[in-house]
Amino acid sequence: MSQKTDYCISKHAVVGLIKSASKQLGQYGIRVNCVSPYVVATPLMCNMIDQEVAEIEKMHEQMTCLKNMVLKVEDVAKAVLFLASGESGYITGHDLVIDGGFTI
Repeated sequence: MSQKTDYCISKHAVVGLIKSASKQLGQYGIRVNCVSPYVVATPLMCNMIDQEVAEIEKMHEQMTCLKNMVLKVEDVAKAVLFLASGESGYITGHDLVIDGGFTI
């Protein structure tokens, strides 16, 4: 099985899990969500594809709808904090995609 197939299977499993869990746990006031970020040029990613941060960011900036910006770890952290906060109190069963329009 290719890595892309493995990734797709596991990604859809997580999204299915949050949807199912949100239905089961909603009666207790428990919200269940997930975050699906685009590629972030972390040290792990740089090592995986043997490229420098600037190279990864340039390549991915060209592939998204939002230009002159790249996704940073802090952006993902802010999204997670939002979903964990009271500001998102009526959001459950949601997959927050943070990809600059890549999946459009």
